Amino acid sequence: MAAFTAEDPGDRAAFDAHLARTSKIVGARHWAVVNDNDELVGTISTFPSEVGCPEVTYWIVREHWGQGHATEALRLVLAQTERPVRARAAADNVASRRVLEKVGFIVVGQDTGFANARKAQIEEVILRLE
Repeated sequence: MAAFTAEDPGDRAAFDAHLARTSKIVGARHWAVVNDNDELVGTISTFPSEVGCPEVTYWIVREHWGQGHATEALRLVLAQTERPVRARAAADNVASRRVLEKVGFIVVGQDTGFANARKAQIEEVILRLE
C-alpha cells in the first residue's frame, strides 16, 4: 500500500500547490508517467536530499500498479541522474521495494516517517543506488 501520499491524493488543487512549491527547490525535477496510450498514470521526481545526493520518489495510480510503469519511469530518470541516488519506501511496501531493488537499489538504513495514507508514523527503509 502506498503510504507517503498527499492527505487526499485526488485533490488537484493540493497537488498543483505541492508541485508549485517543490518546483522552486533548486535541483528538483518532475516528470509525468504515461502509458502507451499517453494516459497519465503517475509522477516521478528527483530532489536534493539532506545528505547531499539526489533522492527519487514516484507515485503510480492504483489501477496501473503491477504494469511496469514505475520500473520503466525509474530506469529513464536514473539514466539522467547523478549517483549516488537515495530512495525511501514504507518498510512493508514490498512492491515498491521490489521496483527499487530491480534497478539496483540496496537497503542501507531505516527510519520512521508520518504516512498521510495511514495517518500514522510508520517504519520506512532507506535505499541507495551507487
